[in-house]
Amino acid sequence: MSFEVLEQLEAKVQTAVDTIALLQMEVEELKEQKEQLASEANELRSNREELEQANQRMRDEHGAWQERIRGLLGKMDEVE
Repeated sequence: MSFEVLEQLEAKVQTAVDTIALLQMEVEELKEQKEQLASEANELRSNREELEQANQRMRDEHGAWQERIRGLLGKMDEVE
């Protein structure tokens, strides 16, 4: 009987070892995914910052054009 108990214990230990190995592989995969997602997040942040800067430049340029147009319209009013 004790031999059967030992065999059952050995089977359970082997199952536990296999499960641990699979979990370790899963942990490694999750770490890789985490690194990839962190890299993508940094890239997206960088792209967002670039877009915000371009947007601000365009707003500034738009404001400058509006001022120039107002100035020209003011001169036209003076001529009339």
